[in-house]
Amino acid sequence: MKLNEPFVITISREIGSGGRTVGRKLAARLGVRYSDKQLVNSLKQKFNLSVSSIEKLKGEKKNWLADFIQMVAPVPKADLFTGSDSPYIKDFRTDVTVKDVYEAEREILSGIADQGSCVIAGRSGFFVLKDRPDKVDIFITASREKRVARVMAKQELSREQAEALVDSVDQARENYVKRYTGLSRYDARNYDLVLNMDYLTENEAVAMILAYLGV
Repeated sequence: MKLNEPFVITISREIGSGGRTVGRKLAARLGVRYSDKQLVNSLKQKFNLSVSSIEKLKGEKKNWLADFIQMVAPVPKADLFTGSDSPYIKDFRTDVTVKDVYEAEREILSGIADQGSCVIAGRSGFFVLKDRPDKVDIFITASREKRVARVMAKQELSREQAEALVDSVDQARENYVKRYTGLSRYDARNYDLVLNMDYLTENEAVAMILAYLGV
């Protein structure tokens, strides 16, 4: 296939699959912007939340923020909301919901795509930008064992910790995508190209994508 400028390539990926690196390398080869942390940072600034709280918020099916504050600042709940000057809540917005984050993501993703050709990693880009012409959606996957091993090495975690993290992130992302798209992120019909990284290096994956794009 041949993409026309401006184009958008979305990279959906499983944690530990190497999809983030594939996306970054692909953008470098194409000479276009790569958007990943840019989006998270925009959300962080918009809602004054930490990256970890945003990620947790996305995976929940209800307004969870009060529970999160209690987790990171274990004080009696009665003391949490006694006043706006409380040191436990001054850096949080307790009115933020999952819908707020999704709407912010949709706005930010559209803004990024409007700026020109780009590679966007994650954030339900395959659905949020579904009506945009000259878009290619890619899913990067790998076996659970390979992903756990990569997470262990990258984050210096024990096997038990890495397995728990992989399972937790998988479920959180699936919950989020299903809630706002009505689709499963694992359905291959959402994508133009699916790559299994079990026997591919990141550079080989990039080469396959470029060949698919006719570059």
